Amino acid sequence: MEIKTINIDKPEDMNFILGHSHFIKTVEDIHEALVSTVPGIKFGLAFCESSGPCLVRWSGNDDKLVELAQKNALALSAGHCFVIFMENAYPINLLPTLKKVPEVCGIFCATANPVNVIIAEEGDGRGILGVIDGKKSKGIETEADIKERKKFLRDIGYKL
Repeated sequence: MEIKTINIDKPEDMNFILGHSHFIKTVEDIHEALVSTVPGIKFGLAFCESSGPCLVRWSGNDDKLVELAQKNALALSAGHCFVIFMENAYPINLLPTLKKVPEVCGIFCATANPVNVIIAEEGDGRGILGVIDGKKSKGIETEADIKERKKFLRDIGYKL
């Protein structure tokens, strides 16, 4: 077995979601979930089919984001993974709905951080072992950090 890492290639501040699914219907069901959850969302979605023709299946409503999803999914080429790149929405708005899509098995990450995906390859199969999402911790937050965190959440409208 060979272990490698694949860097997710994306703009620095762009949010994306990496997940695992189990069926070709994933693409259509996730597309419907995204547009019905966040009106005005722009997204690209790609799904790595892992049987039959083993194609990268795709959907979306923004050509640039679709191309980004296709490129990253093909680089991963890991069985039944999907990637979603988005604008006009944040993962926090989409995760509850995505987790309810019958084909979705799990979410590896939902972030704007730099991400490396740890891949295992054996023969003609590939799978995701995990992700490196962002940077390592530098310490424990102080009371001042807590105040700053709480203020930030209120400033961006996620808390009252």
